[in-house]
Amino acid sequence: MKFLPRVAASPRGVVAVAAAVAATAGLLSQSGGALGQTAGTAAPAAVQATPLQQQLDALLADSRFQGSQVGLVVRDATTGETLYDRNGATRLLPASNTKLFSSAAAMETLGAGYKFHTDVLATAPVRDGKLRGDIYLKGYGDPTALESDYVDLAKQVAKSGVKRISGDLVADDTYFDKVRLGDSWAWDDEPFYYSAQISALTLAPDTDYDSGTAIVESLPGGTVGAPVKLALVPANGVLKLVNTATTGAAGSANTLNVERDHGTNIVRVTGSVPAGATVGQDWVTVWEPALYAADVFKRALAAEGVRVDGRIRPAAAPAAAQQLARDESMTVGELMNPFMKLSNNMHAETLVKAMGAVVKANGNWPTGLGVVTEYAKSVGVPTSTIRLSDGSGLSRKVNVTAQSVTDLLLATQQEPWFQQWYDALPIAGNPNRFVGGTLRSRMANTPAANNLRGKTGSLTGVTALSGYVSTKDGRKLVFSMISNNYLVTPRPVEDAVGVTLASWTDQAPVATIKPDTSRSALAAEDTCGGNEWVKPC
Repeated sequence: MKFLPRVAASPRGVVAVAAAVAATAGLLSQSGGALGQTAGTAAPAAVQATPLQQQLDALLADSRFQGSQVGLVVRDATTGETLYDRNGATRLLPASNTKLFSSAAAMETLGAGYKFHTDVLATAPVRDGKLRGDIYLKGYGDPTALESDYVDLAKQVAKSGVKRISGDLVADDTYFDKVRLGDSWAWDDEPFYYSAQISALTLAPDTDYDSGTAIVESLPGGTVGAPVKLALVPANGVLKLVNTATTGAAGSANTLNVERDHGTNIVRVTGSVPAGATVGQDWVTVWEPALYAADVFKRALAAEGVRVDGRIRPAAAPAAAQQLARDESMTVGELMNPFMKLSNNMHAETLVKAMGAVVKANGNWPTGLGVVTEYAKSVGVPTSTIRLSDGSGLSRKVNVTAQSVTDLLLATQQEPWFQQWYDALPIAGNPNRFVGGTLRSRMANTPAANNLRGKTGSLTGVTALSGYVSTKDGRKLVFSMISNNYLVTPRPVEDAVGVTLASWTDQAPVATIKPDTSRSALAAEDTCGGNEWVKPC
């Protein structure tokens, strides 16, 4: 089986993969099923499984898969040859493996050099330091905007000579539509930072760029029983803290809970923090991030000596508004690192809406997902057999196949931006947070460490791992493993598959790799990125 180059007849070229050729050559696992018998012909002789297929079959015979589903495809990264196929054509829920599709499409359609921007606009003239009218803060989807960026915008406004604004501060997020949350996202995830609202005007409180969130910092009070001390980062008047948390005795359990009421910006802080505890940080999502960003910007203006007489309100800036200031983001290529290493859901969704806005002049999910699907189809992924319902994989309507994921992984190798995208994938067993990412605690001290690069996926009842790995012989492979509807996590088996592939050599027998079920290995499963919360990733 060959991974064919793009052909001139197609605008993007087609990757042609002939599974029948591989099966005839005896390359597919017996577990994957034999070719259908053609009417009037004799049944083909049984295909002898290769040693690699036998070892992978043994791993997938694990009891964790009883009553559940698993798909695993392994292919040669150079030729596209299929070395193993178990249920490779079965549609499964991929969780954050969905980000492979959205990130690759963004690199191609937006371009690795694309930058988001945020503008400050006005229609009225500035006379004697006074802007006689409204000032507009218009966002174009920057998911990396920090408080410091809004401070810089305020400095630019002050430098332009504005000292007072007689009108309102208008927050314009109309570059994207008003749908804030993705298709079928769980309502009970809404307060948590991995499920923040998507807005074209937003703000991140940290350099993980967790857009649409703020941080609640906590410290114990001066005496046992005293209220816990709280602060918002960045400081803002949008979130309203309702604090009933108290200080517990030294050495007592930290039971602090921070949660936003649905449909509001009321954040309730309950529980207890032990005396002597250091600063705690809890991330919470914001209802309507555009107003949050505008509030932080207004505070930055005041700090620069620029007074706004009016209120903050949402509206669209007039087409005739003139630019007073602009802030630009890092490039999309640079964004790939925090996005993919930490599996940031909000980056994925922002990129999807940005693709819709840039390519089709419509910044909504259906249009952006259409762009993602068009890209996948253009490189040979059979998109008629899969469904993309969001860009991050939070949606439980996403269905892909292990085969389609490997099709994508093979195709991206031909792209001019491949190296930057490949470098952004988490690296197994590397403890550096922005190198190992969501794989930093997995497969450490094995042949897969600092070798296997892959995208994780995690939801309740879902785990996935897809990417690239080199065998002991130096043969580069692509693989995709997706598991659904289990009761006991098969992630140790997932890791054992990765270690098996990294250990493989055709020169000598390879010892069977056993899944690591130690307590430390299982604990590592719960730190899949971001701020160390158990979360979809």
